[in-house]
Amino acid sequence: MTTNIGVLVSGRGSNLQSIIDHVESGYLKDIKLSVVISDVKDAFALERAKMYGINAVFIDPHAYESKMGFEEKIIATLKDYNVDLVLLAGYMRILGSEVIRAYRDRIMNIHPALLPSFKGLHGPRQALEYGVKVAGCTVHFVDEGVDSGPIILQSCVSVKDNDTESTLASRILEQEHRIFPEAIKLFTEGKLKVDGRIVLRREN
Repeated sequence: MTTNIGVLVSGRGSNLQSIIDHVESGYLKDIKLSVVISDVKDAFALERAKMYGINAVFIDPHAYESKMGFEEKIIATLKDYNVDLVLLAGYMRILGSEVIRAYRDRIMNIHPALLPSFKGLHGPRQALEYGVKVAGCTVHFVDEGVDSGPIILQSCVSVKDNDTESTLASRILEQEHRIFPEAIKLFTEGKLKVDGRIVLRREN
């Protein structure tokens, strides 16, 4: 059975490219990248989608009188493309409750920090400023909070004494490109079960 995937983006789309690459390589099977939706008209992620024949849609948040109207359009677009799983890949807006209710436990986000530490923007910068010795990234299901949903997968990287925000973010990004496709694969294979705050991994 094919899983239709919708990807929400705001920027260059490096995680989108990683997902595309994992589809092309055959690592991700029985999925279809049905639509890429951006809230930014000139986001390069939309161009990436077009290069691979994926439907690319810009939805202008300023064209709606309210956030609810904007998000109703997102929901309608996802439904138009029969989306089963929603991925946030560098999407820079906080999803409202309407979208979350429509796709409960079917929205995944990748965050450049080891949650629950360093939520919100600039995870690598926060990690350096705090002085942690280990940083990393997290794939989680999205709930009504900010980076607070049930954790699916995490990956660690060591923080070096000479790290800058850029060098640390680059190493974290490498791990994002590894674990986001892995989480998608587990979902599409029916191996994830959400039990409260805990995501259980089934062995089929």
